[in-house]
Amino acid sequence: MIRLRKERLHSMGCSFSGLDALYDAVNGGGDVWINENRFRVVRQLGEGGFAFVFLVKEIVADASGGGLAKKVKDPSHISVDGTYAVKKVLIQNKEQLELVREEIRVSSLFNHPNLLPLLDHAIISVKDGQGGARKHEAFLLFPVHLDGTLLDNSTSMKAKKESFSTADVLHIFRQLCDGLKHMHSLEPPYAHNDVKPGNVLLTRRTGQPPLAILMDFGSARPSRKQIRSRQEALQLQEWTSEHCSAPFRAPELWDCPSHADIDERTDIWSLGCTLYAIMYGMSPFEYALGESGGSLQLAIVNAQIKWPNAGPKASYPEALHQFVTWMLQPQAAVRPRIGDIIIHVDKLIAKFTK
Repeated sequence: MIRLRKERLHSMGCSFSGLDALYDAVNGGGDVWINENRFRVVRQLGEGGFAFVFLVKEIVADASGGGLAKKVKDPSHISVDGTYAVKKVLIQNKEQLELVREEIRVSSLFNHPNLLPLLDHAIISVKDGQGGARKHEAFLLFPVHLDGTLLDNSTSMKAKKESFSTADVLHIFRQLCDGLKHMHSLEPPYAHNDVKPGNVLLTRRTGQPPLAILMDFGSARPSRKQIRSRQEALQLQEWTSEHCSAPFRAPELWDCPSHADIDERTDIWSLGCTLYAIMYGMSPFEYALGESGGSLQLAIVNAQIKWPNAGPKASYPEALHQFVTWMLQPQAAVRPRIGDIIIHVDKLIAKFTK
């Protein structure tokens, strides 16, 4: 058993309770403690950048129950079989530490069935094995969804030459709208800033449409910004180039005017791209990456959507294509808001599903 000592870190109005030690041999099935709760590492689920995601199983010492169940307010977030996902982030510097703290702070603002909840977290201080300097590692605990992301599902279906039905396309999309509406309705409104298939978890359900849950709030920020100088415009473009995936990024984030009012309709653009991707497995602008002399930025800024023109994948109703085009208006001021989107998608659901 690892000897434990708790420390308190205060930042951004949040406090973080961490541990003085870290489990060894993660892939060998070690244990990790997140505050008072112990989890056994089952296997690694994925990795990217400085983050790793593990499947873990809670070890509850109290036979009468308790453990995480005592801490989590919403009982629907408690796993029936005790399994969860842990995201481990290796923090290299103060800037990365602040980003993780901000992700934790922002995640705590949301409470919606179509937004992935943060169940618990710990930021711990560890010794660097070489120089003896101290670094940090963060552990974020989430419900686990083993069916993977929308991107995973789309890739698998594409290999089998399958596609979502019109009904499933609309129901998946409707759930994403619900999650975004929750974020956009806060005061101040928040934008996700990285809506894309890789950030949508899908859970298959017998006899029902897939459950869609938007995740990864590392880029989420208050959505409304007043840009009043070239310097501010360039700063915004630099930030979005690091935090917003290029094929799903709104035109105003590629080429921001020196005088502009940015709002949550940047997410509407990404949502339109994601609806296209639910149908066709990619952003409507990714074709530009494969063209000689093609420019992704130009295709996006000019809203040059390319539609499949042959085969079974071209069989979605024209109304869905028009719906995507409505969201992908390059001028943000005339782009619809999330409430308008929901009204329209409900009409499409009534028309095209039984």
